[in-house]
Amino acid sequence: MVELAGRPLISYPLAAIEEAGLEPVVVAKPDTELPALPCRTIREPDVPQHPLCGLVAALRDAGERPVVAVACDMPFVSADLLAWLGSAPEPLVATACRGELQPLLARYDSALLPELETALERSEPLRRTVESLRARVIDESELARFGDPQRLCFNVNTASDLRRAEGLREAPGR
Repeated sequence: MVELAGRPLISYPLAAIEEAGLEPVVVAKPDTELPALPCRTIREPDVPQHPLCGLVAALRDAGERPVVAVACDMPFVSADLLAWLGSAPEPLVATACRGELQPLLARYDSALLPELETALERSEPLRRTVESLRARVIDESELARFGDPQRLCFNVNTASDLRRAEGLREAPGR
């Protein structure tokens, strides 16, 4: 429900997903308040409280199709990057910025579902799970062809991040 420049924060990655030609689907906990959305919503179980829970729910819903995961708080992710992730041939492709894996800006093949479900049952950290699945990691040098990697991977977690996003949004070359 947080807004950036008068729009719900979630609307920015959703617009990029649509522009990339991918089907937008929002995965959220049952009690998560959401704005009106132009796409389908999947409600994941209340428990566990784990990012793998959303990925597992999305993959179960997708059937045999891969899933491009994008965090709802990434307002500057580009359609070009998302389209490229969606067409990647590897079972798992994850981005990395500043040497930190971004598992919620990644492509997951449906064949990974059993391993992700097992990791969820064990409450394994998402980054460790992605690393154990031998993801192809797209680092900043590769991300640069889609724009500024720091901007593409920027996410809003705090009020100061939101203020910074406002500045980034207004910066030249947005």
